[in-house]
Order: sequence, then structure tokens, then C-alpha cells
Amino acid sequence: MAVRERVVRMSVEQPLWRALTGYRVMTLLYAVLVFAAGRDRYERPAIAVAYLAVLAVWTLATLPKVANAASCTTRFLVADLTLALTGILLTPLADAHAQSVDGPTLPTIWTAGSVLAYAIKGGWRWAGVASSLVAVANIIERGHPTRDTVHNVILVWVASIAIGYVVEVARASERTLARALEIEAATRERERLARDIHDSVLQVLAMVQRRGTALGGEAAELGRMAGEQEVALRTLVAGGLTRPSHVSEDASEGAVVRAVETGDEPGDTAGPVDLRALLAPRAGARVTLSDPGAPVLLP
Repeated sequence: MAVRERVVRMSVEQPLWRALTGYRVMTLLYAVLVFAAGRDRYERPAIAVAYLAVLAVWTLATLPKVANAASCTTRFLVADLTLALTGILLTPLADAHAQSVDGPTLPTIWTAGSVLAYAIKGGWRWAGVASSLVAVANIIERGHPTRDTVHNVILVWVASIAIGYVVEVARASERTLARALEIEAATRERERLARDIHDSVLQVLAMVQRRGTALGGEAAELGRMAGEQEVALRTLVAGGLTRPSHVSEDASEGAVVRAVETGDEPGDTAGPVDLRALLAPRAGARVTLSDPGAPVLLP
């Protein structure tokens, strides 16, 4: 009966991309409703209508771009943020009283979606840059800093940086877990192969060596060669028993994986030591090591 193994890849950030997709659609509808509710106060409503039409087409057309990290390219992020900043700076042209009254901008809270895309894609540093540009655009649009403007700017700035930091930590944790599972799977496979080789091939080679030495002549030469192969194979098996240190570091992403295993001396670790791993390097042409297939753990 064939055994099928199904590998399921999980991403801690994928739910964030799905949430961002829904956020962009809902905030687009909110921006349209805000304009419709206060359209009487716009001196140039055509500017607002034209911008919101472009914003609607852009939002719906670029939904696949915010579906995952691979689709969300740097070029898209720059264009998306540019559209948001343009809407903020166009607000005084559509509403002459925008600078004297603390009213909403044309994109309203849709702008936060662009900043959040930077946070999810690039972490807190990208989020800090994007939110700072939005802050500058809001201050220019108002003409001078106001309490509500500063409050909204700080809120977006703190929220985006916090989300970006959480995403970086989640990615680092995901990579660490994936690497740990990979090391564990490789170690189990090496130990399984070591047991199989120990129970079959090594015993056959040892028997050939003993029988060849006893028979003499050409059989002795065959036994000598079998002994050399046994030593070589036993050394290879010992490499599977002594699990090496695994270090995977990526400073740009913040991931650090360290899985340091037992050293060559008992004093190198505080936990139990596999006696096979300590004796395996001593085996050679004149030294034969006969060890069980299971670990022999000693303090």
C-alpha cells in the first residue's frame, strides 16, 4: 500500500494580506460615502469625483497585488502610496474650506491601507517611511499642524510601525520553526539509515572479514578489503549519529536559528551523551566498534 505524504505550507502573514484586501475595499466605499454625504460643501466637486473614480478603478484592479507578499511588488507600493498622497494634496483644490476646517481628505482612511501594505511587506522600517510621507502630506494639505491632524498622523504612524514589527517577529519565528523541523526530520532519517546499515551491511562486512582472514590466500585479501569498507561505512554511519551544529542567520530578516548538538567530550554538554557518538571516531583499521542501533545515553 503506497503511503502519500501531504505537505501543508502555512504562512503567518497570509491572513494579514487577506485582511488588507478587505480593508481597501471597505475604505473605498467609506470614502465615496463621505463625499456623497458632504458633496454640497465642495466648490469643485468634479475634482473629487474624478479622483474617487480613479481610486475605485485602482483599488479594484489591484486587489490581486495585495493578495500575498510575492504579488505586492515595490513598484506597486510606490504607485499606491503616490495615489494616496495625491488625493490628500488635491483636497484643498476640491474643497476651499479644507484648510480652515478639520474635515476628511479625499481618500480619508483609505490612505492607511497603503501604509499597512508597506508594513506587511517590508516591516516597521518601511512602515515608518510611508507613514512619515503621509504625515508630511497631511500637514501640507492643512497648511499648518492642527490637533486632529497630529492625532491622526501619530495614530497611523504608531499602528503601522507596530504591525510591521509584529510581522517581522512572526516571519522570524516561522523561519525558525521551519528550520527546526527540517533539522529534526533530517536527524531522524540519518538515525533510521544508521540502524538499517548497522543491522545488515556492517554485520555482513564483519563476517566476510573474519571468514576471509581465517581462510587465508585470496580470501584473506577479500577479507581485508571488506574490513576497510566496514571502517569507511562505520565512519559514515557515525556522521549520522553525531548530529552537527546547524546555524542559519539572516541579519536582514532578523532570523537566527541555532541548534548546537553534543560535542566530542562529555564536558561539552550538561545533558546525556550518546556513547556511540563518542566512540565512533576511535574506530579504524585495528579497532573494531560493535555498537547497538539505538542510542546509548550516559550522563
